[in-house]
Amino acid sequence: MLNAVQALGSGFPGQVGIAVRDVTEGWIVGYNADRLLPQQSVSKLWVAIAVMDAVDRGRLTLSDIVTVRRSDLTVFHQPILPLVGTDGYRTTIAALLEGAMTRSDNTCNDVLLWKIGGPPAIRRMLMQKGIAGVGFGPGEWLLQAKTAGLDWKPEWAGGWGFLQARSKMSVEARSRALNRYLAAPYDGASANGVTLGLARLQRGEVLSSSSTLHLLTLMAASKTGPLRLKSGLRSGWTFAHKTGTGQDLGTLSTGYNDVGLLKAPDGHTYAVAVMIGSTRRPIAARMQFMGNVTRAIIRTLE
Repeated sequence: MLNAVQALGSGFPGQVGIAVRDVTEGWIVGYNADRLLPQQSVSKLWVAIAVMDAVDRGRLTLSDIVTVRRSDLTVFHQPILPLVGTDGYRTTIAALLEGAMTRSDNTCNDVLLWKIGGPPAIRRMLMQKGIAGVGFGPGEWLLQAKTAGLDWKPEWAGGWGFLQARSKMSVEARSRALNRYLAAPYDGASANGVTLGLARLQRGEVLSSSSTLHLLTLMAASKTGPLRLKSGLRSGWTFAHKTGTGQDLGTLSTGYNDVGLLKAPDGHTYAVAVMIGSTRRPIAARMQFMGNVTRAIIRTLE
């Protein structure tokens, strides 16, 4: 497997990190697996763990009512947006978590993030749970604005003002900002670190058994990235996962990721992370590459 993973990683044009970790036996195979790369929406996984940890500790319940305000809206993908009227939108912690994890809704995730204490709370959780090699950014608004080279303005909530401001920037200014981000990602994590967190989640080392099951069920129901790592599955294999997708500039794409738990027909589970920090390859080539990683893993294990 090592040769196959390293051949795939070295053969893909771009900045790539790959890690495969046997959840039970602990062995790890990787390519560029310790380099910090942009997480983008992969970081929703850590928010979800922190939310379920708060449930375990009695600080929250999944049935708690939350009102999402217009001022809570973020940028980019947020299916909840049309539901949030002038008086807000009443929902639950459970519904927000489902939106964040199965549809990668940025606003659902950000509301949960600030409900449990913001980025410092996530960083504390990562440290307390022993998930090394994973950082956490400043939250959706600030992360996307800083990556684009802008200072966030509250009136941009919802995304349209942000997109207008970004469209007025020169290519040179945006390129400088994006290169700064890629050199030292504000939400950086290594593929090894991500698979460590996934393995600890699967082994029941970070949450109660009921909370672990709830989160893994949401990951298995994810509607995003069906043609990424999942495209390489064989009959009987399953993949519970979280994707991430960053900003583009011209032909340069960033933070194109898929991470999750690959389960064999016999129940043996492997934590897998494929993180494309940056590339100029088209989407179809990126999806094919990810599918090839899954195929290589399964081929060597069967």
